Amino acid sequence: MDAKYEPLFTPWKVGNVEIKNRVVMLPMEGTNMIKWEAETGFSKGIKEFYEDRMDNNIGLFIPGLIPMVSIVGERWVYKHPEVFAPAKEVVDEIHDCGAKVFFQLSAGAGRSMILPPLLKPLIKYKPVSDLTDKIVTSKWWWSAPDKGLPNVWSPDVKMYEFTEDMIHKFVYAFGQTALRCKEIGVDGVEIHAVHEGYLLDQFAMPYTNHRNDAYGGSLENRLRFTCEIVKEIKKVCGDDYPVSLRYSVRSMTKGFNSGAVPGEEFTEVGRTMEESEKAVKILEEAGYDLFNCDNGTYDAWFWAHPPVYAPLNLNLAYVEHIKKFTTKPVVCAGRMQPEVAAASIAAGKIDAMGLGRQLLCDPEYMTKVREDRLEDVRPCIACHGACLPFNGMNGKGTDINVLSYKMGQCVLNPWTNNETIYKKGPAKKPKKLAVIGGGIGGMEVAIEAAARGHKVDLYEKTDRLGGVFNAAAAPSFKEKDRDLLKWFARELEKSSATVHMNTEITDLDSLDADLIVVAIGASAKTLPVPGSEKAVTATDYLDGKAEVGDNVVVIGGGLTGCEIAYDLALQGKHPVIIEMTPYLVGALGINMANSTMLRELLRFHEVPAYLNTTVEAIRDDGVLINTPNGARRLFADSVIMSVGYTPDKRFAGPAKGKVGELAAKVLPNHDRVRFIGDCDSVGSLKTVIRQAYELVQEISY
Repeated sequence: MDAKYEPLFTPWKVGNVEIKNRVVMLPMEGTNMIKWEAETGFSKGIKEFYEDRMDNNIGLFIPGLIPMVSIVGERWVYKHPEVFAPAKEVVDEIHDCGAKVFFQLSAGAGRSMILPPLLKPLIKYKPVSDLTDKIVTSKWWWSAPDKGLPNVWSPDVKMYEFTEDMIHKFVYAFGQTALRCKEIGVDGVEIHAVHEGYLLDQFAMPYTNHRNDAYGGSLENRLRFTCEIVKEIKKVCGDDYPVSLRYSVRSMTKGFNSGAVPGEEFTEVGRTMEESEKAVKILEEAGYDLFNCDNGTYDAWFWAHPPVYAPLNLNLAYVEHIKKFTTKPVVCAGRMQPEVAAASIAAGKIDAMGLGRQLLCDPEYMTKVREDRLEDVRPCIACHGACLPFNGMNGKGTDINVLSYKMGQCVLNPWTNNETIYKKGPAKKPKKLAVIGGGIGGMEVAIEAAARGHKVDLYEKTDRLGGVFNAAAAPSFKEKDRDLLKWFARELEKSSATVHMNTEITDLDSLDADLIVVAIGASAKTLPVPGSEKAVTATDYLDGKAEVGDNVVVIGGGLTGCEIAYDLALQGKHPVIIEMTPYLVGALGINMANSTMLRELLRFHEVPAYLNTTVEAIRDDGVLINTPNGARRLFADSVIMSVGYTPDKRFAGPAKGKVGELAAKVLPNHDRVRFIGDCDSVGSLKTVIRQAYELVQEISY
């Protein structure tokens, strides 16, 4: 092991519980051992999920949260010990590998509660209190410190008041629920949280708490609910039972649905650093043994769930500062890098590193770090495409689409949280595969098929692997995307697949294969407007095939266009975005933390955007546009066109579906052809990797 990583693998204590190393697996949806809110008890497949990680050098596991009361009805989890009993087996297995486990307990989301798709059409723009209890389900979940606070996702929906009677019932429930955890051998509990703008954080912050009772007003009053919880747990479970607090050092919030970006000067409406310095002392005195830290609220969501645009280790300086004001250990999370965390631990500035998404992406991450195999790490690219698949359409939090109810998966590693669905091991009947295209989809097929014993030949017509993802990885802030390309190339080289570079396939019938997988991607679209030939495509610009001047018009305000505009702004250039819809980054499938941060960064860098605007013509000196306020001319040195992609259909035929399923009667020579990725239908990294992975599953088992 490289000496710089050694501090990560030293023991430490939380209360009287010794933990073997300084690596904490953070709570995330989809990693819950107890899915009480879904009324399923022990989470299916969760045993297999933790088995992949418990022998991989993680010191402390904190599974996803357990709510005190069910969403449907009014059933308290502590009254159902049978829900906890099945988790004991996994807790014992974690102990057998030398690690510890804390269960995270939650008071609920308050105004951050996501509206179920089934409920939202009934709510529309009515206050929650106008609905019947049968529609609202459990009233606890629709309450916040102040009556009438706007729901984060749909501000026109207003919240109930969380009453003092509710508070007392929840405090008691926390104590009893912690006892249920202790009874099955859980080493401690974590309270969620004065963190991320959830209910307890809403009580703690001045902009969401205007109460005039014992739980509002002064900082001590705003923290009273959280302090009463830890005191109750200690009373019930004993003073020596560890209690952690998930804690946002700063709120980074300018107002409802408005977050600050790194480096921005702003007026904090939530928790300032000055108040945080006092808060940790109050919370420590109340009995908390650990502060598990980052920043943000649901109004500044990208701090707690940092996307690709967020700097690596973005919360570290804030957590290092707050450690000066407590004698208890602190954990820091937020795109943490092991060498940076190790140095901070060695300097006594933090006590442990928190990891979440990287351990979904690569369960063996810390083992590879310890064994100096960082080049073998499948890197998390902070896309949120499967671990947290929430989509916010318009950047104000007024629309939400839950794209997947099973969160905690991974775009890059389909195995994660699907361990009981997919299989590994040798294929039942190995086949000869010809894979056309060395982009992400083609490489994924080749790597996975070779691992299962298939004979694979991959053909790439250029001298470079990666396809269009090379362009996607080009911006300066995409360092992890570039690492991913290196990982794919290395895994392909390590595999038994034979790679044919600079080899273009024009005749499928010439290939000696049981199955031909076509993964040739898509080509950039252009707008059919006068002068379109004067524009450069997004892929040509990103690939370095075309230079641009100082003033640049970017046609297309989707993800790629907005990323290009942001990257241009970072270079000191002056981009302008033209978008025909009312929204920037409005496509489904893009997590709201990502889209919101990108929009906020464009705002911060003063990038103009013309929405509901069409392009009439492209001239040598700029672009003619038609805006809602009439036609106008934008002068520019260069124009970049980012308006989507067209599938490459050169091999397209009716051969789709299951292998050999149709086509035999229509095109006898093409019953062995399958199309994946953008050449079939333009999608995303998630769709192409999932298609590739499931194709290999299909032909193997």
